[in-house]
Formats: sequence, structure tokens, C-alpha cells
Amino acid sequence: MDTGSRAMNKVETGKRGGKLGSILPNDSTVDRFVPRTDHNPRELRSWARRTGFVSTFSGEATSSVGEKNESTRFDLEKGLERRGGGSSPKIEIDPILGQTRPNREIEVEPVTGTGKGEMKTENEGGLRFRDGVLRSEERRRIGIEPVMGGAKEDERVVTNGKRSEKVDGAVNRQSDGDFNGNAHVAPFVTPAAEPKKEDGRDGRDGRDGRDEDINENAGEEEATEREWGGPSGLKLGPTDYPGYVPLIYYGLQQYLSLVGSVVFMPLIIVPAMGGTDKDTATVISTLLLVSGITTILHSYFGTRLPLVQGSSFVYLAPALIIMNAQEYRNLTEHKFQHIMRELQGAIIVSSIFQSILGFSGLMSLFLRLINPLVVAPTVAAVGLAFFSYGFPQAGSCVEISVPHIVLLLIFTLYLRGVSIFSHRVFRIYAVPLSVVIIWAYAFFLTAGGAYNFTGCSPDIPSSNILVDACRRHAYTMKHCRTDVSSAWRTAAWVRIPYPLQWGVPIFHIKTSIIMIMVSLVSSVDSIGTYHTVALRVAAKPPTPGIVSRGIAVEGFCSILAGLWGTGAGSTTLTENVHTIHVTKVANRRALEVGAVFLIFISLIGKVGAVLASIPLALAASVLCFTWALMVALGLSTLQYSQTASIRNMTIVGVSLFLGLSIPAYFQQFQSETSLILPSYLVPYAAASNGPTHTGNKQFDFVFNALMSLNMVVTFLIAIVLENTVPGSRQERGVYIWSHAEDIKNDPSLVATYSLPKRFLRLFCRSRCLCI
Repeated sequence: MDTGSRAMNKVETGKRGGKLGSILPNDSTVDRFVPRTDHNPRELRSWARRTGFVSTFSGEATSSVGEKNESTRFDLEKGLERRGGGSSPKIEIDPILGQTRPNREIEVEPVTGTGKGEMKTENEGGLRFRDGVLRSEERRRIGIEPVMGGAKEDERVVTNGKRSEKVDGAVNRQSDGDFNGNAHVAPFVTPAAEPKKEDGRDGRDGRDGRDEDINENAGEEEATEREWGGPSGLKLGPTDYPGYVPLIYYGLQQYLSLVGSVVFMPLIIVPAMGGTDKDTATVISTLLLVSGITTILHSYFGTRLPLVQGSSFVYLAPALIIMNAQEYRNLTEHKFQHIMRELQGAIIVSSIFQSILGFSGLMSLFLRLINPLVVAPTVAAVGLAFFSYGFPQAGSCVEISVPHIVLLLIFTLYLRGVSIFSHRVFRIYAVPLSVVIIWAYAFFLTAGGAYNFTGCSPDIPSSNILVDACRRHAYTMKHCRTDVSSAWRTAAWVRIPYPLQWGVPIFHIKTSIIMIMVSLVSSVDSIGTYHTVALRVAAKPPTPGIVSRGIAVEGFCSILAGLWGTGAGSTTLTENVHTIHVTKVANRRALEVGAVFLIFISLIGKVGAVLASIPLALAASVLCFTWALMVALGLSTLQYSQTASIRNMTIVGVSLFLGLSIPAYFQQFQSETSLILPSYLVPYAAASNGPTHTGNKQFDFVFNALMSLNMVVTFLIAIVLENTVPGSRQERGVYIWSHAEDIKNDPSLVATYSLPKRFLRLFCRSRCLCI
């Protein structure tokens, strides 16, 4: 017994049983502790710190797990005790749960030296009881299993290093003790029940006043764990079936809220490739078809999470680099077809590499290097990379773009709480509503003659550039007028996009290597999206096998995108996270119904023509909002790590700054291109005019191109720093993926992640792709 004890408590031992009772000491008394008098509560700001607990959860801002102290103990009821010259936090837990709670106490001593919050015996540097070491049977269990009492009590137990909670008879099993699913998760060892307080005692007579602080945080802790126990606040979960009509409505809702990410990318790349308005309409129709097909494929064979597949902006920057290469600048005939075939070949090669990475199981090894501190700056760099294109392009017609950006902000921020027929219309449909309103406004400006100039054709023929009076108005007319597009007049009513519609793909090593690196960045983007969406719609994140399966299917979908010719690979849209949060709908069937609708409208050529006729300034203003949202979504991933850590702040800051500054250095060696290309496309010509000149043109092109890509530079710096700079798992916020046993033992998780039975054998031949 401790020498510092001053009093003895008698304990009832009548109602006791189970395995926990078998390890209790035979005597009926335990010591009471003298409260520590030198404790300064200002030093400990969180609940865990006030109790002396060192958490291994990434969301709890505590001290490093690597700092070991063999004498570390803490007492939730009586306070901290100093032993051996140091602070010795102690847990006193009531082992018997039920309506009648005896006073017998058992002291649990966790040692915070393990990396994953595992509980071991004293000899192994882990957990022991004060009155004796755990017997061998309990040491194998490495946990506590109390005897269940009343059904009304909140029950929290620790088994096999995992946390479980039973609230009113419903058990929610948690994953490993260091799981970082929530930024404020309770420690893995929590008091099973509030210690019984003796009447008439104040903080000086055994109660140090800390019980009141614990009770204030109990409601928040319980709400957090309940929220993690299932799809909290969702209208539709992944496997719910509300009926055909709601499915159609929610399916269309998902894609309307993502319209800026799904269809606006061709408005950038096709004109830059020298394509006509008809080509733009055709690429948009092709993109709608491929997005619908790939979403259905991922819903059935990928992670099976409710994720929309489409042409990601990750592929936009390398596409602009390839199409602005020096060898393609002087092409006059069939420039669009030639560049598109070059992009198709590079996308197909990189997609095959991505599929092999997933199907072979190498992705499971790659996952060990991917943490929130890698995902956050990489995804943020994707959006920041287009700052030189965003408003400079939107500013070509400020009377349209500025009101549109302001309207988007009003809808998403100021009117987000306004409901119409119990629907947050402005928050969900901010992009399509604002586009329709500003598009109508631009139409009235065009019809009212705001952009009519004497002697200048509204169709923007080449003669306008030659006439001095029209040269300065040609750019404004092209970006502001709503009637300059010829897509509506030239597009067919019915057109079926088909593979190789632009010709046979062209394969070059230099462009393929660039796209392979970009596919790795795309995989990192998807991994972060998988984890974030899983926290919102499922009780546990996927296993490494499910993640590998998802990346493999994404690679196969990108092969389809390369064959059809969308100009970019297919991947999970990061903006889908925001859509699920806003709409509260995360249903596979709804996405599949919406995908079928996309496939249907892709066959109507006039639909693509209408979208292709959106004024360029209007499209650029939408993309300014979309890219800004992508930056915010990327940085929000930092919530799974300790954002106040100097280590983490340095890694994120250095990665982002150098990810923007190093490409700027490579993009400045292009004096002659500034006279040929528009200003917003000059930075993407660095591959041909970069500072690296080794004599090998292939290597020079690849190196200059990769170093001019913000997301690639940011990814490389972040992954090196994150995996070489020492830091605890808690501080780093390491992604913790589920184990196969965790998924198989929960029917709801099996329904969420498991493949259809008819295809289960096909995929499970490779164990790395099964649950």
C-alpha cells in the first residue's frame, strides 16, 4: 500500500462476479490518497489534462506519448499524487456497473509509452492493478470486463485495446484506442461509473473539486461518442431506401450541388487546346457520360461509399502544361484533336499504373506514408495552383463575375439558414441558382446592347482583331456576351459519345511520367476523401483493402476517361465532402439514380451545347468559388492532428509556401512565351522553357514540368517531412484504418463496405482487396 495514504474505506463485496471479481485482492480495504497540493490547474487546459491522462487519440491535445514515466498514475476521484519525485496520475474506477455501486476501488496504471494506446501488464510497461499484477488469463485479454448490472447505467469498458460504450442498451464499438476519427474523443480508459461521493464531504475532505469539472464535460464526451457511433444527422444513410421518388430527388440534388465541379472543366481546357464551341459541347457531353458510368462502377466495386466520380482539377494543371508545350504551339490544323490524343495516351498509362497500385496491394503499403499532414497541404495546393487563372479570367468581365461571386457568398454564408418548404435551398443549390440568376442578368445586358460596338461583329470573327476600333472590344465581347457561342446551332440533338472519338491515343514517355506523378497526387486526394466521408456516413473507416480496391477501381475508371477522351482522369471529387455535409444525404442508390440521369442527358447533344454557351467570365467566377472551397476542404483535414503543434505548423507552412514558390521560380524562364500565350497560360509553359537544361530534352521536359506543378512539389515536401521528422502518433494524427474483423463483426458495416455477393469471389481472390 502507498505510504501517503491517510485513511481506510470499507468496501462491500457482496454483489460481485465475473472475471473482474476474480482478480480483486482478498482484503476488503483500499487506501485513500492524500490530494496533491502543488497542482496548478492552469497548466492543464483539457479534461484529459486536468485528470492527468495522456491520450493517444490524435484529436486530444496532450503531451507526447513518447515521454515514458513508469510511475505514472492518476486518480479521477481524489486528484494527483506525487510519487518518486514526479507527478503520478492515477485512475480509480468502479469495476461493478449497475444500480448498486459499491465503494471498492481498483487502481489502473497506464504507462504512456506504447504507440497505439495498448494496455499491458506492469512487466511489459503497460497496465497493472495496485494490489497485484493481472493474472495470465486477464493479461491475455489485456482489458477489463465488468459484471453487467442495471440496464439503465451508461457502461464503458475497455477490451483488447479498443473502446466500447453501451448507452441504454445500444453498444457502439470503437476502433483502436488511438483512432483519430474525431478531434475530441474521450480517452480509451474512462471511468465506468462516477465514483460514489460521501455525504458531507467537500473538496478538502476527499473531493478536490475536480468532480465538478468532469461532470461539466461528461455531456460533451457522451455526445461525441454517440455521434461517432453512427451516421449522425443524416437524412439518408448509405444503405437506406426511401422509395423511388425521394431517390430521384436526392440523386438530382447531389449532382446539381456539384455542377461547378462536374461540367466546368471543359470550358477551360477546350478553348486552350484550340477547340471550337462544338468541341466544347461534345467534351461536356462525354464528361457527363463518363461521370455517370464511373460513379456507378465505384458505387458497386470501389469503396462503396457514396462518392461522385468525375474529372478532378488535379489533372487540369498537367493538361495545361502539355497543351502549352512548345511543340504544340505552332500547330494550326487539327490542333485540338492532336493535343486530346496526347492527353488520352498519358491518362491511359497513368491509370494503368494506378490500377496496378491498387490491385497488387501496394496501396496498403503506400497508406502508411499518407497522413493528414500530407493530405491537407496537397489538396490545398490543388486549389491554390489556379490563382493566376481564376480572377484574371473572371476579371475580363467584372460586371458579371463580381456580382456572381458576391451572390455565391450571400447564398452560402448569409442565407445558409433560410429554409423554403423545410429545405435549405440557398445552401444546397448555391452554385446552380447563382449561375441561372447571373446568366439571365448577362442575357439582358447582351440583349440591351451593353456590348454592341460600332463596326464589330457580335460573333467575334477574326476580322475584329484586325480592326483597330474593335481590337480592344473583342476580348470583352468574347467573355461577356451570351450569344457568341455557336454550340447551340452546330450541336446535334442526339449524339452518343463513343471511345476513341478523337482518334487513336498518342503515347509518349515524357507526358506519361508527368501523369503518373499526378495519379499519385490524385490517389492521395481520394484517400483523404475516403477517410473524411467515412467519418460522416459510417461507424468506422474502411480497411486498407477497401481503400486499395477503391484506388484500383478509380484507375480503371480513368482508363475509361482516357478512352472516351474527357481531357482528364476520373477520380473522387473532393467537393463531395461539402455536398454530403450540406445535403445530409449519403446514399448509394441516390447517387446511382443521379448517375443514370447523367448518362441519359449526355446523349442529348443540345444539353452540352447549352452548358458550353455559358460566358467564360461567369464560368471563371464559379471556379474561383470551387477552387477556394477545395483549399478549405484540404486544410480542414488538419482537424485530425494537433494543429497547435510547432512540428505540424512548420510542415504544413513550409510545404505550402515552397509548393507555391518553387514552381514560381521554374515558371519565370519564359520571356518569349509571354508574346504568344495569354497571361494566364504563361506559367504552364515552364515545361518547355524551364531552367533545367541537361542536354536530354525528355528529362528536361519532365523535370521542369513536375517542378512547375504546385501540388506535386507540395506533396513531395510534405511526405518527406511528415515521415522523417519525429513525432508521436497523437501529434501527427496518423490515419487509423479499420481491421477486417471490425467490419465483419458489424452487420451495418458489412452492408456499407462489402461487395455484391456475385462479385465477391472475383475480388477476394486477392486478399488485399477484401474487407
